[in-house]
Amino acid sequence: VHQQRKSLRAGTLEPHRKTQLDAEGMVWEPGEEAWETKLAALRSYHRAHGHLAPRQDAVWGETEQDTIAIGQLIANLRRPGALGKDPDRAATRAEQLTEIDRDWSCPWPLDWQRHHRVLARLAADEPDGKLPAIAPGVVHDGDDLGTWITRQHRAWPDLTDEQRTRLTALGITPPATETLSPPAPGAAKGKLSAPFLRGVKALAQFTAREGTGTAPARGHIERLLDDGEEHEHRLGIWYANTKQRRDKLSPAQRAALADLGVTWA
Repeated sequence: VHQQRKSLRAGTLEPHRKTQLDAEGMVWEPGEEAWETKLAALRSYHRAHGHLAPRQDAVWGETEQDTIAIGQLIANLRRPGALGKDPDRAATRAEQLTEIDRDWSCPWPLDWQRHHRVLARLAADEPDGKLPAIAPGVVHDGDDLGTWITRQHRAWPDLTDEQRTRLTALGITPPATETLSPPAPGAAKGKLSAPFLRGVKALAQFTAREGTGTAPARGHIERLLDDGEEHEHRLGIWYANTKQRRDKLSPAQRAALADLGVTWA
């Protein structure tokens, strides 16, 4: 089979032989067959959930045989170069994914996208298209929607214009002006040490790329830009050590980690 595929690509396979093989159901590009299988799973997931922003540990499928690690698949597809080295093929695959969900490769974390899409579907059921009051502790599919909304208020200055526009359309408005002012000297965040702040910065960058709730592997190294220069931060070791001594963390340190979705903080 490998030789026939190789001959076809080289243009040396006789037409009548290709016809015979086609009649037997020959798969000439196994990679394309696998891609179509993935697309079918993504379409099915999107029909059920209205988004392509699953948790990274999410799986999807009707039977054990067709179950796919849908969360890891989406995370992998969002990485640079994940759609293949051939630019034409990569462009075609990107178009196919966009047809399923235009936000499949949104510039913000999938965790943010998932919460927003769930809330958007809830708002669509309201007469005015705006969300009702949702208190912290209201959970949907494992996501605390109320807490997430509160977190958006705190993070409002750091959101993109598009994120703010989408939230405002749902009735999630910015907090009062005074809460957006910079913290006063000696405020909780200002008491964090420089090494801890570097760790938080590295974790924030990692979380924005990999999604909230994803812990870095112990050997992971995060590359940070500082004053135009790139530095390597041993984020995996820092994260493991910080978790191990979590009982000794200050309230300010816990708050900084909790803002990034670190549940044990």
